[in-house]
Amino acid sequence: MLLRVAALVIGILELLAPRKVVDFWMSLAAEGDVDLRSWVYTAARIEGVALVVWALTRGRSGSGEA
Repeated sequence: MLLRVAALVIGILELLAPRKVVDFWMSLAAEGDVDLRSWVYTAARIEGVALVVWALTRGRSGSGEA
């Protein structure tokens, strides 16, 4: 349940503000200024969609999971 909530929150953030999310993680991962290609932000949005869909559909397959 906690994983689904975390995935939902991160997915929504990536959908609404992909530039801020990617820039935040890149500032942690790399030293100095990093030039990212424009498609990176589109990929973050696609990842956001995947996370939201996964979080909303997980456990609805009739397996009895609440």
